Amino acid sequence: MSFRNSVTIVASPRPRVGKTLLARLLTDFHRHEGHDVAAFDLNSGEDTLARYLPMQATAASIADIKGEMALFDRLIVDDGISKIVDLGAASFSAFFSTAAKIGFAEEARRRAVAPAVLFVMTPDRTAVEAYRHLYGCFPSMMLMPVHNEILGPAYRPEKYLFVGSGAQVVQLPTLAPDLHQYIEVPPFSLADAQFGDRRGLPPAAQAELQRWLRRVFLEFRELELRILLADLQSSFKFGSQ
Repeated sequence: MSFRNSVTIVASPRPRVGKTLLARLLTDFHRHEGHDVAAFDLNSGEDTLARYLPMQATAASIADIKGEMALFDRLIVDDGISKIVDLGAASFSAFFSTAAKIGFAEEARRRAVAPAVLFVMTPDRTAVEAYRHLYGCFPSMMLMPVHNEILGPAYRPEKYLFVGSGAQVVQLPTLAPDLHQYIEVPPFSLADAQFGDRRGLPPAAQAELQRWLRRVFLEFRELELRILLADLQSSFKFGSQ
């Protein structure tokens, strides 16, 4: 297994912590690397993943059994496509409850699909307890805490890293405030090499955005290696049973 044949769930029980931006970046990273990618948007409102990336992201719903089956069946297909789920806060509990009920993580691994969760950290008790619950319920699914630097330093990483010595934090660096006006008008793909010309970015702003993307994509390349290592360890574990 590898990042190319994976399903990555971007999650937090808290709204407005940067999940959709993280899902956009991860989707565009796969495109930049030449991977086939499909994204699934479980959000409501205006600034949704499907609006930013209409060619790659599909609006999904788990409000009924039909929607649940359609989504989870698609996520565990061994088709060589990297899949991203932008999990809205309102769908957090229902999604993971269904995932636990159907043995989602175990079934994904049986089909050679690497399951992972990118959990955006916040210091509140609700988020910390949700993270611990996921760790306890999904031992075969890679769970990685994410520090969105725009939320500030007070995220208490020790509350998240208790789960194991191998845990590492994925850093989402802060984007310069004056660049948000360019990237937050959908549709907008950060993987498009010509985005600067289309959006009228001044050269200095375009250079700053490229520097930021290089930092983000470096984080994702390191994440890819961690997922590969975790899958190798998991394969040895399951193979010995």
